[in-house]
Amino acid sequence: MIITVTLNAALDLTYRVPALTPHASHRVTEVTERPGGKGLNVARVLAAIGHDVTVTGFAGGDTGRTLHERLAGEPRVTDALAPVAGATRRTLAVVDATTGDTTQLNEPGPTVTPAEWAAFLDSYTELVHRAGTAAVALCGSLPPGVPVGAYALLVRAARAARVPVLLDTSGEPLRRGVAARPDIVKPNADELAELTGSHEPDRATRDARRRGAHAVVASLGADGLLAVTPDGTWRARPPERVRGNPTGAGDSAVAGLLSGLAEHLPWPDRLARAVALSAATVAAPVAGEFDPVTYDELLPRVVVAATASATT
Repeated sequence: MIITVTLNAALDLTYRVPALTPHASHRVTEVTERPGGKGLNVARVLAAIGHDVTVTGFAGGDTGRTLHERLAGEPRVTDALAPVAGATRRTLAVVDATTGDTTQLNEPGPTVTPAEWAAFLDSYTELVHRAGTAAVALCGSLPPGVPVGAYALLVRAARAARVPVLLDTSGEPLRRGVAARPDIVKPNADELAELTGSHEPDRATRDARRRGAHAVVASLGADGLLAVTPDGTWRARPPERVRGNPTGAGDSAVAGLLSGLAEHLPWPDRLARAVALSAATVAAPVAGEFDPVTYDELLPRVVVAATASATT
């Protein structure tokens, strides 16, 4: 079993319009509604490639009830979201069918009380100590009320249970979480620059690893992934540029890395899977899903090349 943690879960709404024009009324041609937040997106991809997943985090209010109802229909996904009094947030993506561009509107999350946070910590600790837990992913932003060092606490709890943990967040939660020594951190280029102060990916990735992460896998958009690990340094690139909507591509990359970690795959195979899933997500017609045909076609063609070993 793999656990994904989404402290700031959401109900994702996607509106498709013929063209998005400022200051105009629009006729929506298609509406999609599904559980969202980075960890829930990761869980959906993990389940699709054959892994059993338990999702946890917070859910509350009418939106939270809808979230639970939607998760009940997800195969291979177990719902362990903890209750909160506040209402789960919604995110709204407006897709311009003419250009393919997406405009994203994200509500704030519910305010989590100290008692709710303490109850979550107890349930999370129980989950990571369960027999058969293969890996944990800690994903996304923190809702109001959750301490900024939350991910550092969750990393330490997973390590105490001897369960490998991947961290995918940003800002101060990332800075503190890296210091707790997660097995993998997966920043994008902007998050990596904010963490290290460097916009040069090779230097910034090495610097991030020196701050405490066992391995750092930087997402470089269409240029693929850069991984600095104890076993070596690799660049992984898709065989060609894939056009489409990049929403959720980073979450699919996390699913690829996490599944490879749980399956004890060598790093080049993990990276190839992550890049292929990410590119197949860009190609999918629904934001945040991945196209299985594209994935199968791209996976054997992903280019993974070793580079100079990182210094620590």
